[in-house]
Amino acid sequence: MKNFKNSIAVKSPKKGLLITAFLIAQLGIAQEKTEFKGTIGKTLADSKEYWPDPVTAPKGAPNIVWILLDDVGFGASSAFGGLINTPTFDNLANNGLRYTNFHTTAICAPTRAALLTGRNSGRVHVSGFSHTILSAGFPGWDGRIPSDKGTIAEILRDNGYNTFAVGKYGVTPDEDATDAGPFDRWPTGKGFDHFYGFLGSQTDQYNPDLVEDQVHIKPDGRHLNELITDKAISYIQKQQKAAPGKPFFLYYAPGAVHAPHQVAEKWVEPYKGKFDEGWDVYREKVLANQKKLGIFPQNAGLPDRNALITEWKKLTPDQKKVYARFMEVYAGFLTYTDYEIGRVVDYLKQSGQLDNTLIFVAIGDNGASKEGTLQGTINQSLFAQGKTDEENFQSNLNNIGEIGTAKGLNTNYPLGWAQATNAPFKNWKQDAHSEGGTRNPLIVFYPNGIKDKGGIRNQYSHVTDLLPTTLAIAGIKAPEYIKGIKQDIIQGSSFQASLDNPKAESLHKVQYYYIFGNRAIYKDGWKASAAHLPDSFAVKKSLGSNEKPAPSNFDTDVWELYNLNEDFNERNNLAKKYPEKLAELQKLFDEQAKENNLYPLIDWQDVYNRRIHNTGADKGKTVSDLIKQATKPGGTNN
Repeated sequence: MKNFKNSIAVKSPKKGLLITAFLIAQLGIAQEKTEFKGTIGKTLADSKEYWPDPVTAPKGAPNIVWILLDDVGFGASSAFGGLINTPTFDNLANNGLRYTNFHTTAICAPTRAALLTGRNSGRVHVSGFSHTILSAGFPGWDGRIPSDKGTIAEILRDNGYNTFAVGKYGVTPDEDATDAGPFDRWPTGKGFDHFYGFLGSQTDQYNPDLVEDQVHIKPDGRHLNELITDKAISYIQKQQKAAPGKPFFLYYAPGAVHAPHQVAEKWVEPYKGKFDEGWDVYREKVLANQKKLGIFPQNAGLPDRNALITEWKKLTPDQKKVYARFMEVYAGFLTYTDYEIGRVVDYLKQSGQLDNTLIFVAIGDNGASKEGTLQGTINQSLFAQGKTDEENFQSNLNNIGEIGTAKGLNTNYPLGWAQATNAPFKNWKQDAHSEGGTRNPLIVFYPNGIKDKGGIRNQYSHVTDLLPTTLAIAGIKAPEYIKGIKQDIIQGSSFQASLDNPKAESLHKVQYYYIFGNRAIYKDGWKASAAHLPDSFAVKKSLGSNEKPAPSNFDTDVWELYNLNEDFNERNNLAKKYPEKLAELQKLFDEQAKENNLYPLIDWQDVYNRRIHNTGADKGKTVSDLIKQATKPGGTNN
């Protein structure tokens, strides 16, 4: 408390309690806005009232819509060369800008924390998750975003915007996610006027763990995509009726297309037979499309098929049938999600608001999901134990009719399709050492502010950059204080200049990556990376078996080196050719780790073996027990 400037101290005559600016801030009274500028005399006649002007947004400030999809690889959407139809994204990209070198953190909660705050995930305490089993009692790992790291919603609301969020939030601690709160880490405690969606990482699309504002509510059986779209439009309609022309901020973050993949059959039907050629052909077709679009150079090639993935033509007929069905459902789910987003865009157009609306569409919060295992899952838990690949496949074959339906409570496609929809990159979600884990398509659409419609931008950018870019376009300065609390620096860099200038310099020069052992460091086009062993596959496989993986040893992880300026999809490891460059970047990683609260390094063995946050009522429970507890209907992780 001693750190607060101009603190106000008042002694309570009864309790002797010290009321400081910190407590006043909790009442929503910002220090810098409390000065009285009138005159106080003994009578009203010799006094002058003072009423501060209401806060308004800068003249002409745009409406702002952030759209963040879940678990979508770079090569999924047709807007970036994929074979899954996304006409809304196509239209936004063709009338806006495609950003081909945009990066996330490689997994959902760190990406969302970095997005909302404009700061690195470790710096805002979300190196892991806000879930009990994936957080730890250290500054970079406790999953609790501090108040001195304000969100985009807090900033915009304090500058004359209404703020709405629908869909997945993902950064509320499990311990807080009940109707008893506390609510300061719910969306409404982080700057959103209204929230409608779910607080955790995954939920049933037909029976979601649904929250409105600060209370859990019962869903009505409709698909969550439809529910959040209806609510988003309703929020805007009511706001514009009450205050016509007042700008709004909408954060639209569906649970799609994270597991469970659940969607009405009418969206799957158009894809029947479309993927029968398999995942190898899919990758080749996508890369060809990407070259036609001008997204990647004509001499680009694909990384080798991952050793875990079987060549499609060597699969049995039954395997092809089951695996193709998984992909048909995933494609239908993505197309349906695109349709619901299109409803929001259509409403803005019909109501005359679209031209002055700035829309960012991040097609994925990480690369394609590796959590569907080699066989795909329907109801099998991510942490399930004791089942062989053969048993899981036979179960999927026997229950193929449940794929995509409400009965499939954890439906996710096989790893081969994750690799395919990540084309032209290697590896997947969780793989922070790889572009396949961290590189996602970004669309920027702003009719009043973009002249180069359909243009392509190749500047390096990161999810932390959206906040400062948004503020720059809206003409809003990042605040020194929010609710009386002095704010930490914003680490992201604005890429506003690139809207008009395709050759504008990227201002984001350095970026670290870390997800449960896998790690990388980027600087000016060079990237050093290390895959951590044992990886999540090996650790999970050991559960329930007598075969235990080797103990973790970060010092034995093998570092690789890439020049992304010449080798965008990491096919040519230069570690042996340029050892001095590798050493320079390794040193930089250590510096960034210290600066961003990343240490101590925590990996999947620490998670699976319950070495972190093993306290309270959950002490001694296995990871599998906690997942079952959390993902049942009404569970906090839904």
